[in-house]
Amino acid sequence: MFFYFDDYLTINNNYGGFFDMADEKKLFAFKVEDKVVYPTHGVGRVTNIESQAIGGMQLTTYVVHFEKDKMTLRIPVNRAIETGLRRLSTGEELEHARKTLKGRARTSRGMWSRRAKEYETKINSGNIVSIAEVVRDLHKNVDDPDRSYSERVIYENALNRLAGEFAAVKEMDQEKAAKYLVKSLDKDKVSGAVAA
Repeated sequence: MFFYFDDYLTINNNYGGFFDMADEKKLFAFKVEDKVVYPTHGVGRVTNIESQAIGGMQLTTYVVHFEKDKMTLRIPVNRAIETGLRRLSTGEELEHARKTLKGRARTSRGMWSRRAKEYETKINSGNIVSIAEVVRDLHKNVDDPDRSYSERVIYENALNRLAGEFAAVKEMDQEKAAKYLVKSLDKDKVSGAVAA
């Protein structure tokens, strides 16, 4: 069940404003220590829920720390869902992403700049299946010495984002998760070549 900041104000006003910060924290979609995914940064951890006065108004924010980037974001509670902040994927969603990785790579013949923009949009959507599609589509040229720098960077960003969430859900090291994902992609290449 999700409560938005407006719901909190309504509940708080209905009870005469007697809720304190401890009660307020019970109303939010995420709680302290939850692992969450923010679309443009990947997996982070809610370290606190803060309320501060900004411009004469009270603003309640999730404080999300991203260990890999050594960065902390404050995301307004009333806009958290709109910005794409979400819980980690379920095992079922991870399995769907893994099946996507095993699917046939889609190659488009359009200009690289347009494809690169589409790939970046998929990565920043935060959707684990879309990220898996980018990894799958760009993995085919992973060992190509003529591969462009931007293609390599987009592939690595997608793989890191996918491995980060996979590692968080499976409670394993991100490097091991990345190796596992690449190994499964390569295994499919080999088995596809053998079957052909």
